[in-house]
Amino acid sequence: MQNKNSSSGYILLKNLRSLNLRFKEKLTKFSMPDYTVFSFYAVLIGIIAGLGAVLFHDSLDLLNKFFFEQTATGLYFLGATFVIILPAFGMFIQSMMIKGFPKVSKRKGVSDVIKSLSIRGGYIPFRTTVFHFIAPAICIGSGGTLGPEGPAAQIGAGIASRMAKFFGLSSSQIRIFTAAGTAAAISAIFNSPLGGVFFALEIILLNDFQSPTFSALILASVTGSTVSRIFLGNDPRFIFTLPHIGNYSNFYLYIIVGLCCGLLSLAFIRYSSIVEHLFKNKIYKHIPQWVGMVTVGLIVGVCGYFYSEIFGVGYKAINSILAYSISWKIVLIILVLKFVLVPITLGSGGFGGMFAPSLFLGACFGYLFSYTFNSIWGLNLDPTIFILISMGSVLGGINTIPISAIMIIFEMTQNYSFIVPLMLAIIVSTTLVQIVIKGSIHIKHLEDEGYVMSSGRDLNILRNITIADLILSKIELVDENMPLPELVSRIIASPNSTFYSIDNSGKISGAITETELRPIITDYDNLKNVLVAKDVINPKILTVNKADNLDYILNLFSKKNLDQFPVVDISNPNKILGAVSRQQVLNAYNHESLKYNLADGLSTHLKTIEHAQTKSIAKGFSIVEHKVPLQFVGKTLAKLKLRNKYNVEILMIKKYDYLVDDERENKIITPTPDYKFIREDVLVLFGQDDKINKFLELLKDKRKF
Repeated sequence: MQNKNSSSGYILLKNLRSLNLRFKEKLTKFSMPDYTVFSFYAVLIGIIAGLGAVLFHDSLDLLNKFFFEQTATGLYFLGATFVIILPAFGMFIQSMMIKGFPKVSKRKGVSDVIKSLSIRGGYIPFRTTVFHFIAPAICIGSGGTLGPEGPAAQIGAGIASRMAKFFGLSSSQIRIFTAAGTAAAISAIFNSPLGGVFFALEIILLNDFQSPTFSALILASVTGSTVSRIFLGNDPRFIFTLPHIGNYSNFYLYIIVGLCCGLLSLAFIRYSSIVEHLFKNKIYKHIPQWVGMVTVGLIVGVCGYFYSEIFGVGYKAINSILAYSISWKIVLIILVLKFVLVPITLGSGGFGGMFAPSLFLGACFGYLFSYTFNSIWGLNLDPTIFILISMGSVLGGINTIPISAIMIIFEMTQNYSFIVPLMLAIIVSTTLVQIVIKGSIHIKHLEDEGYVMSSGRDLNILRNITIADLILSKIELVDENMPLPELVSRIIASPNSTFYSIDNSGKISGAITETELRPIITDYDNLKNVLVAKDVINPKILTVNKADNLDYILNLFSKKNLDQFPVVDISNPNKILGAVSRQQVLNAYNHESLKYNLADGLSTHLKTIEHAQTKSIAKGFSIVEHKVPLQFVGKTLAKLKLRNKYNVEILMIKKYDYLVDDERENKIITPTPDYKFIREDVLVLFGQDDKINKFLELLKDKRKF
């Protein structure tokens, strides 16, 4: 039976690939410019991701109406107390899904989308998308006090990733369109096209701004918003009377509310971290997860029975607060309940997002802030303006997305009148959070799991190259007791601008540059027979070693304002190996960047090349596919040093029938220096024809390498 299913799946996959090839042939016949094709894909992904977000929204709406709008009058034979059991029942179903699909369940929310773009090149398995459509719908639909935005972002990203892969796009394009799918979904959920764009830029892409990326995000986001408006309407999410900003002399209050929202955000982030740690490392060590999740569900149910505002997304409650139809005592209670229940729902294993809870907390706090100042100090503050500003400030603070928060509040309210105080408060709130936690809650979550996140491909390139990959420059050394005239003569005759003095033991004692010599030029005749090299050196010398990566080196260059650093042996710091210059670092980056661009540009074509083919790229240069030699297996690229020794580049590694997140596929990866070769790898080599041929001849000798 299993073989039959596998055979059917293979036939279906083969038919889909055939359909995809025919589709691409049709596009090629039209001879459309690359940008037109790029735009077509962005719009198409925006439509499908937008539809996915709309379907998710409608699923939540249907469940909410079925359970909560009928329960008050009795859901069939069940009374109103059914709401106590409902969240527990939803949590139980989720716990069974976690037990049945443990690996998929861990790929949760916005953090996993960031991880997929940074580590897996934008690849998100289809089963992950389906799972994280169903699980959050059950959680939020059964009363879980979470939001739909995180799951919607993951659904949009998953749909876009699958579509980009189906179209056979390159690795960088898959990454771009996966982020675009996220933008489209957020845009559809919030009806906020600009909010969707900046959400993808600030959170998903870690502020890695590039022109093609921005174009795709805008096209997909606007398309997703259009789809949302067609199916869900164009009414603003929040209804309120036009806010009164007040006198400009009261603007200090917006700074105060921003600071308070920043502190509230920090408290929420810290509390969430503690709760997650308790469940993961304490509670679930002693009880089964389903027991913990059902218990949390019962707590939510009991609280919701008395204060139904906390159930689900909470937008209805926010509108009630904006209408001043809830007393300050109730607002205070639901603020505390939401603050406490959201982290324990997520920490215990529930599925949902933090955007809606952030807006809810902000609305409650803004109302209480204005009420307090009006009641105690007798001010006449408009509660609406402080509710809206606090919503944006807590949203921006908890998620560290200042621009997205401004755009989302502005577009969801469709009102421009309070944009200045909104921007002021959000910037204050997010700045405070970023100063304290140095990053976002999503990045912190990934770093706690052991991932090192970087913003952008350029940084990854620099971190993947070490000084060991470079050919070191000759270093100019002088004895620290060298007379000044001899030193000046050496400097004038040398093309180098930096010299290093060594002491009697051969250890570097300082650096000599134009900066050190300039003060003595005016009095050179009097000093030339008095001073030696040791008298003019800068003793604060910084050395580097071969294990240091170029990102670290480039940062040193910017901080120290030097043109080169001496390289010393790791095991013996007194042994000088040479020097590394700023220009060498830039040249290495340009070379590696060119290789990445070439690899990415050819990756789509290489997916269709059969085993062991050779393709001429330019006159005298070729790309060759070759199965990994046995003598390479278990060794790293850094250890083999193929580029330095043989002038041959490994552009990519093809993996046939490769298992990625429980799904088998043919995959192309760009190896890092610490990549360890395995027996199944197929190398894609690039270089001059004579170098390639010589290298292939060497591979036949199993004693080499």
